[in-house]
Amino acid sequence: MPRTTMPRRTMGRTDPRRNDLAQYDDLADQWWEPAGGFAMLHWLAAARAEQIPPAPEPGALLVDLACGGGLMAPHAARLGYRHVGVDLNLSGLVTAREHGVLPVRASVLQVPLADGCTDVVVAGEVLEHVEDDVAVLAECARLLRPGGTLVIDAIAATRLAGWIAVDLFERLPGGPPPGIHDPALFVDRRRLLAAADRLGLDLRLVGLRPSVRDLVAWRRGRRAGVRMRRIPLTTVLFAGYGVKRATAPGPDRLGATR
Repeated sequence: MPRTTMPRRTMGRTDPRRNDLAQYDDLADQWWEPAGGFAMLHWLAAARAEQIPPAPEPGALLVDLACGGGLMAPHAARLGYRHVGVDLNLSGLVTAREHGVLPVRASVLQVPLADGCTDVVVAGEVLEHVEDDVAVLAECARLLRPGGTLVIDAIAATRLAGWIAVDLFERLPGGPPPGIHDPALFVDRRRLLAAADRLGLDLRLVGLRPSVRDLVAWRRGRRAGVRMRRIPLTTVLFAGYGVKRATAPGPDRLGATR
């Protein structure tokens, strides 16, 4: 499927001190630590799994873009999918393979898998780390078979999100590692929805937040994890749940392509 040629819109200039993906190597031993630097990614993985239907047949495929250490693995296995994880980070892929993920070292902008090969694509915590989020969405659409399920989550391009996700969450235990996010790369929701429609994806967005009660209990050691609650507002952390339409969009719907 051709990709739309739309320049990446950001909230400002990117900060070279932020979005340093080398941090994932520094924290490689914490992927599966429930209270480690990736704790919130465990909570998000569980929330993503709630939106994925059981595998329609034996051997059904789930492609996990930016899979990291493979935190979707137990959920994919429970739902009956073969789990392919795509990432550039070698240390994360090694960990993912140890948990049953079939690793593919590649960019999420150029995934070396066939068109329409998968029943599910998960793209969590990746759109706000790339210069061209629409190109990632185009890869999701290309990989999905008609009727396939798309699950994403990302941070919205708002000032409130910048304050909460960076100034607040990066200082909290269980939050993202300090410096991992660059607000200039946060996602324009209207632009994302418009691109999804052009790419033949029916996508809806919902807001997410950690359960306050669970968070307090987790910090006191009384819970192993924290449930993510859906909320109407998508102005900070949001999820996207979609289905690929049966009829692929034509060139007139896609506009300029490359």
